[in-house]
This record gives sequence, structure tokens and C-alpha cells, in this order.
Amino acid sequence: MMLVDGHGRVHDYLRISLTEKCNLRCNYCMPESGIVLRNKSHFMNADEVIALAKTFVNLGVKKIRITGGEPFVNKDISQILIQLSQLNVDLSITSNAVLLSDYFELLEQLNIRSLNLSIDSLNEEKFNAITRRNLFDTVIKNINEAIHRGFKVKLNVVVIKGVNDDEIVEFVRWSIREFISVRFIEFMPFDGNQWKVDKVLSQKNMLDIIAKEFKLETIQKIQDEKNLISRNYKIEGAKGSFGFISTITNSFCGTCNRIRLTADGKIKNCLFSNEELDLLSALRNGEDVTSIIQKAIQSKHAKNAGIDFENQNYKNRSMTAIGG
Repeated sequence: MMLVDGHGRVHDYLRISLTEKCNLRCNYCMPESGIVLRNKSHFMNADEVIALAKTFVNLGVKKIRITGGEPFVNKDISQILIQLSQLNVDLSITSNAVLLSDYFELLEQLNIRSLNLSIDSLNEEKFNAITRRNLFDTVIKNINEAIHRGFKVKLNVVVIKGVNDDEIVEFVRWSIREFISVRFIEFMPFDGNQWKVDKVLSQKNMLDIIAKEFKLETIQKIQDEKNLISRNYKIEGAKGSFGFISTITNSFCGTCNRIRLTADGKIKNCLFSNEELDLLSALRNGEDVTSIIQKAIQSKHAKNAGIDFENQNYKNRSMTAIGG
């Protein structure tokens, strides 16, 4: 069985958020005032995460990515990862790397080798300002340790005009030195992050910045993945690569295969959609979860949840409450 939407796209990639909580307060992700804390009964427990994951796998999901908030702040993450690793899926994790050193051995034992790690500045003062925390040294140390241990490391860099766009070249230089993939992500609108379209740098804008530093003939295009999210390049002779996730200016919706399950058990068929369906309540009530999942996928819009980003009345959860 496969999950196919009304536009013929097969959905076989599930992103599961384990928590809305985070040990950083990145200003593009979490409102400065934080989020409303709710009783743990509102959220999936470990057994419910596994039960829903198995349902999705039975519906054709082949890849699961664990996200948050920050997934490693969930006290049950070891138990969850152990059980998910027994499913026939490609299992990976997105993290801010703060707690990563506590889990290297477990990840290696479970053969979870793919890590997407967030870092938006290589300048300590700027990093601390963006995250509203003073954990730069910890994050850098853990990222370097992940690289040293041979994990497949992708670095997620949310680029905001006037904030960190002056560091794009330095991140590209990092991709020359190390076996990493740097992904420059366009600033996207979420609740409480003060998004404006004039803060967005497009792929073209960022490539122009890179081309001023490196000769055009040394910037090589890499073959894109089947269900592309990042349009990838490398500098000739580099160990690693860099790419652009251009959700706003050059979307990849036509090849989207992603489903999101929020920490409170709602299925989101698009990152930007407010049309959520409640799987957790259905599971607890013994109802048919499969039909709800199929309904959610069938109702998916062709592009960006049908949202006009120029409309300032657009509302969505904060990023930390979605799971990215």
C-alpha cells in the first residue's frame, strides 16, 4: 500500500516530532516569550510514537526522521530510537547538537548514521544572539565530534538577510575542508518569528555571494536527489558540498514526499498547512487511524498548502511546535 495524494505524489517520508521543547531559543523558530506549556497528556508517549510509526510503515513509509523542538530533551528518546531502529526504515535525526555527545555510542550501536545539525553562525557572539543561549562551544565541539566519528552530517543554516548572510562564504569553506553537506535554508514564516519577505535571500542571491569569492568554473552542480529538497553544489576539489533549500522563492513541492507528525499527534501534510488531523485522539479511542492518514494526504495542496506568503494574515504554529 502507498500513500498517494491528489497530485500523484507518493508520500514515503515521515518526520516525527518528539517534543515542542528545546534547550535553545532560536529567534526564527521559537517566539521570544516561548511556547505555552501543556500537560504531558496532550503529547504522544513512547508507545504511541511507535504505534503510529508502525502504521505509517505499513502504509509505505520508508524513511523516518526524528525531530523536535529538540528531540534529545525527550527523556524517552533512547527507548524510541531502539524500537524504531527495528523497523525496516531509513532512520535519521535532526538536532541542535547541544546534547549530542551523550548519545554518540547509542546512535552508533543502532547504526543511525545520518544527522542534520543546526548551526546558523560560526561567530560565537552572533550564534548566542540568534539562539538566546551561550552554548556555541558545546555545539561546535559536538558537530566536530560527529564529523570525526564518520556520521553523515548535514548542517542546516537558516539564512536571514542582515543577520548571517555575511557568513555564507565561511560555511562554504567549511564544506571544502570537511565531509559535510551545508544546506542554506530560506527564512520561512512561522508564528512569532517576525518574518518579512525582504529578509529572505533566494538561491540566486546566495549563489551570487559565493561566486564573488570562488571562480564560477569551480562551482559544480551536483545531481539532485529524486525527492529533492536541497539543490546541491560543491567547490571543485572539496571534501563536502553545499546546497539551497528555497521553500519560498523556488519551492520543491512538485517532488514532495513528506508527512509530518507533531508531538501532540497531529498529522500535517505540509509544513505550512493549518489543516491538521488528530491521530493521537483516534489512536487512544481505538478508531481507524489509517483512514485519517489517507484523508490527510489526499487533501494536500499542490504547493505550499495553498498559502500566499505575501498575505500578512497567514498564521501557523511556531517552528518548534511543528518539528521542521
